[in-house]
Amino acid sequence: MDAATRETVSEQETLRELIDRETISDLIHRLGAVLDDQRFDDLALVFAEDASITTPGGHEEGLDAIVAQAARNHTPELRTQHLATDLVIDLDGDRARARANYVGVFAVGSGDPAPAPRFQIGSVYRFDLVRTADGWRVHSMEMLPTWASGERP
Repeated sequence: MDAATRETVSEQETLRELIDRETISDLIHRLGAVLDDQRFDDLALVFAEDASITTPGGHEEGLDAIVAQAARNHTPELRTQHLATDLVIDLDGDRARARANYVGVFAVGSGDPAPAPRFQIGSVYRFDLVRTADGWRVHSMEMLPTWASGERP
């Protein structure tokens, strides 16, 4: 392989890695937005069909069970805001691992346009991801709470 071909291959590999990282970052941020907007069916855009999750709300396996748990833990009168930061992604071909800090803010109030937060929790989220025919998806997720403040709704 000549130098020009090696450079082209290297550029293509770098471009693919950047696209993969951006796609995974979007996926992890999309999780919080889907929960906040209570669009639970859109979790199919985040999780693989055979995914598993472990959170304080329980352990679930399979997309249908994950959607059901999300709906149970994010009821219509509950307003949430999930903030993801410090995302670190380790790529390994068609698999990846990621870590993010999440702060979840919970407020209750159906009539108030901006109710006061009642509960906040800071957690480390760990993700195992896989490239599928539909793109990157979370294969497993673990939520590890590190602090909490207030009364859990």
